[in-house]
Amino acid sequence: MTVRSSEDVPLKQAMSMLVIPTRGRSIVDVTSRINDWLGGAGAANGLLTVVIRHTSASLIVQENTDPDVRKDLLDHFDVLAPRDARYRHDLEGPDDMPAHIKSALTQTSLSVPVSGGALSLGTWQAIYVMEHRDQPHQREIALHFIGSIEDKG
Repeated sequence: MTVRSSEDVPLKQAMSMLVIPTRGRSIVDVTSRINDWLGGAGAANGLLTVVIRHTSASLIVQENTDPDVRKDLLDHFDVLAPRDARYRHDLEGPDDMPAHIKSALTQTSLSVPVSGGALSLGTWQAIYVMEHRDQPHQREIALHFIGSIEDKG
């Protein structure tokens, strides 16, 4: 069975993994890397699923203009999940359990429409990896696009 889009075009899919270096507790904009991947995959219109493969980092869609928004988010999450609380899980250090809580309060996957080969985000929106641990990490995000592919013929 062939699935057809509203334009009666066969749907295709593409998958990849991006490695995102973080510098410790931070919010890293990954929007351009994702859009670059969509372009390389020939994506036209469809749906992109983004999954972060970690339990102490997360994904957020947030304002992309004022960096104070990201700083305030980091500070507020530290209040919500303080490192000096009494946690049972402390094998990986005092920042680990707070990181798991922060990850649970945010998102580990996103579904974003793709139109004209680019993410259909709002004017002031971007996709970020939110690193909840103190030390730098290499975070993996899995990308899965399903939709129409550009006709390059």
